[in-house]
Amino acid sequence: MNEPAPGILLLSDPFLKDPNFVRSVIFLCDHQKEGSFGFVINKLITRQIGDLIEEAEGIRFPVYNGGPVQKDTLHFLHQCPSLIGGQEVTDGIYWGGDFVEVISLLKQNLLGKTDIRFFLGYSGWEEGQLENEMKERSWIGREATRQLVFTQNAAQLWKTALEEMGGEYSQMVNYPTDPQLN
Repeated sequence: MNEPAPGILLLSDPFLKDPNFVRSVIFLCDHQKEGSFGFVINKLITRQIGDLIEEAEGIRFPVYNGGPVQKDTLHFLHQCPSLIGGQEVTDGIYWGGDFVEVISLLKQNLLGKTDIRFFLGYSGWEEGQLENEMKERSWIGREATRQLVFTQNAAQLWKTALEEMGGEYSQMVNYPTDPQLN
C-alpha cells in the first residue's frame, strides 16, 4: 500500500533518522490535497490524562505522544461511537467526540484502555509532503486494524505490524536503527 489514505498505518522505515519518528507507527486520520494528519500510536509519554486536564485530575490513564505538532493539544481515538460520538476514520475507529462525556465515563471506570487512546500533539504534513516521503520510502503503508490501533503492547507495535505483513517486511524488524553501528 503506497498511497496515503485515512485509516492506514504508516510504519517508519527502519533507518528513518528523524528523531520524532524512529520506529514509529502513525494512524493516518485524514489525507487530502492540502495535507494530512495522524497520530503516533506507539510512543507512550510518562504523564497521565489526570496530569494534563484539570477536570480529569486523579484519573490514571495513559497518554501517547501523537507527534511533534501542537504539543499543547489533546486528541483521542476510540471504538465507542454510541457513547461519545466522533468521526469514523475507518472500520470501527473513531476520532474525537464529546470530551465532557469521555471524562465522565473515565471517572466511572466505563472506558478501558482498549476503548480509547489519548494523544498529546499530532503528526502533520503539508500538501504533497507525505506523498514525497512515501516515494522516498520513509514510510511503509498498511491497512490499520482495531487490534493494532488499540493494542496494549504499544512498545512492540512497530515490529508486530511489520511481521504481520510477512516477506521482506518481517525481516526489517531485525535491522539495526543505525546500520553504521553494525
